[in-house]
Amino acid sequence: MNLAKFILQISDSAFSFLRFAVCNLQWFVALLLVVSVISKASFAAEPDRLDRKLLDEGWVSLFDGETLFGWQPVGEAKWQVVKGEIRTAGDQPGFLMTTTRWANYQLDGEFKADPKTNSGVFLRTPLDPQNPASDCYEWNIAPQDNPFPTGSIVKRQKIEPAGDTKGSEPGWRRFSLVVHGGTITGGSVDDYGRVDYTDPKPIAIGHIGLQSNSGAVAFRNLRICPLGLDSIFDKAHMDSVKYDRIENSQVEFTKRDELHLTNGPGQVESAADYANFVLQLECKVNGDGLNSGIFFRTLREGRWVGYESQINNRFSDNDRTRPADFGTGGIYRRQRARRVVAKDREWFTKTIVADGPHMAVWVNGYQVSDWTDTRPPKRSAREGLRLEGGAIAIQGHDPTTDFLFRNVRVGELPQ
Repeated sequence: MNLAKFILQISDSAFSFLRFAVCNLQWFVALLLVVSVISKASFAAEPDRLDRKLLDEGWVSLFDGETLFGWQPVGEAKWQVVKGEIRTAGDQPGFLMTTTRWANYQLDGEFKADPKTNSGVFLRTPLDPQNPASDCYEWNIAPQDNPFPTGSIVKRQKIEPAGDTKGSEPGWRRFSLVVHGGTITGGSVDDYGRVDYTDPKPIAIGHIGLQSNSGAVAFRNLRICPLGLDSIFDKAHMDSVKYDRIENSQVEFTKRDELHLTNGPGQVESAADYANFVLQLECKVNGDGLNSGIFFRTLREGRWVGYESQINNRFSDNDRTRPADFGTGGIYRRQRARRVVAKDREWFTKTIVADGPHMAVWVNGYQVSDWTDTRPPKRSAREGLRLEGGAIAIQGHDPTTDFLFRNVRVGELPQ
């Protein structure tokens, strides 16, 4: 073979290889781009989580950093979510109210306001507050020359700002408020004064509201920890547990004081009836895709005759926003969880608030359901709206049932 022919063959081979590599490289790069987009979309859809310490203490998020799920606007003000913040320009009056009412709690958050902004955080408020001196509590955000500068309870207690402040500064300010019984304590943890107010005629329960009054304001990292909950379903409170409808289920308490529920069908019930309450617990699913639930306002006859907050961590098409069976935290047969947050074989927290026809559930501090029962009243919650009390029951679903529960605590809501 002469040198020219050899070089020509090498060139043809090199060209073929290069053409193959380029074609496949284009395909490979396209594949990488698709995978990258999918991965980024999945990552972007994954909400922020509270850390384990906060979850263990009972905290849940009021704002998921992405949407206004769990909030409702009142009035003309326009509210939007931008870069993990709730913002309003303050050019129209109005409120952003939680859909859930709260009674005793600690509320933490951050705000940022223009120097002349007049806004506030409303506590135990109706949806249409008329007078902060009588029908709600307003923790004010306002300039120093306001009759009730930042940190004050409007028309109830004026606070003189501590340190070298000039009203609402442009930077982020943290606040922490404890609302318990007839007292409100705390306030800014930065350089504003702290409130210590006792109401001789306390308001018992209400929404939490963000105010748009005048001037721009933003809020973020809003979270709440319910207070005054009592333990049930543990060895120290055996009188809080009833086994009248245990049927095929089996219950034992572990050395770590965990309620271990196996087998089914059946249920273990609270001794007391509850109508309106906050319930918090931790749960671990000892298997893949096992099914259980927390029933409430349950009739003490038959089994599973009440509202059900589902426990089932299965989801479809590798998408946690598509629960396979209403999803953990969903209101079974009524509203699917908007995301399956919990994982099998890992402890997760659940918070249930039942208040009249309204029900809301958080899993690992993330709100997954927010539902109001608009059905006609019926004796059984299976068939219609039930406002009367009933048992809180933990479901043994079937022979594969294998669940652990711990730190189950409940507190009744005043009406």
